[in-house]
Amino acid sequence: MANGHIHGAHSIDRLAYESGMRTWNPVFKTVLAVGTLVLCLAADRPMVSTAVILVLAALQRGKGKLPLRDYLGLMLVPLTFLLLGGVAVACDIALTPVCDWNLRLPWFYLCVSAESIRFAVELVLKALGAVSAMYLLALTTTACELVDVLRRAHLPSLLCELMYLIYRFVFVLLDMYGRMRQAAGARLGWKDFRTSCRSFGGIAGNLFVLSLRRSRVYADAMAARGYDGDLRFLEEEKPVRAAQIIWTGLFWTALLVLAIC
Repeated sequence: MANGHIHGAHSIDRLAYESGMRTWNPVFKTVLAVGTLVLCLAADRPMVSTAVILVLAALQRGKGKLPLRDYLGLMLVPLTFLLLGGVAVACDIALTPVCDWNLRLPWFYLCVSAESIRFAVELVLKALGAVSAMYLLALTTTACELVDVLRRAHLPSLLCELMYLIYRFVFVLLDMYGRMRQAAGARLGWKDFRTSCRSFGGIAGNLFVLSLRRSRVYADAMAARGYDGDLRFLEEEKPVRAAQIIWTGLFWTALLVLAIC
């Protein structure tokens, strides 16, 4: 985090380790996030979606100790994408004015109706509720805990290990790219378009070669530590508390009531 702002995979991974919900049982958090996601999508009601967004934001702030400004910063990227998609859903193209509001363009009309706006708003809220549920899991659960949860769910061991190794190697690539970009900037590698293209090509080529070399080094290091094709992590025992189950049941019950009413 820098200057109060967070962004990128580094920040999400760091927040998972610093979260106040880090001590919660990872299986329980997975069930909570996935169950809330299913309820939000299945209910298809704006009140349910709004409740999910607000309650999970309050949970991240209260129990997760995540500053609201940082949480909103993380939500800004999917929100921007969803708003752009919502605008596209709300607008229609016709040869004649057929909706409540019509904008005449050279060869057609851009039409918007109250019904299409309502549908777009509900769609954006539902998608944002789903994103909030996934953020609940991503911002409070580390990668090794997620891999352990997937292994308990009987996902193939090879797939779990590949997911974890690829996830970790992304950070290695980002670190190498950051160092190369900084070095190129120190040599005025971005002073104009032509030089920037040359610098970008050089960084891409070097990154490919160094990534292959680094992968061999990591493979040798894993073999030297007794890796036999099965990754195992030392996990802390995190029991599920009765209060967590009760509050989750009440939350889901409230969502069901909102969906029925």
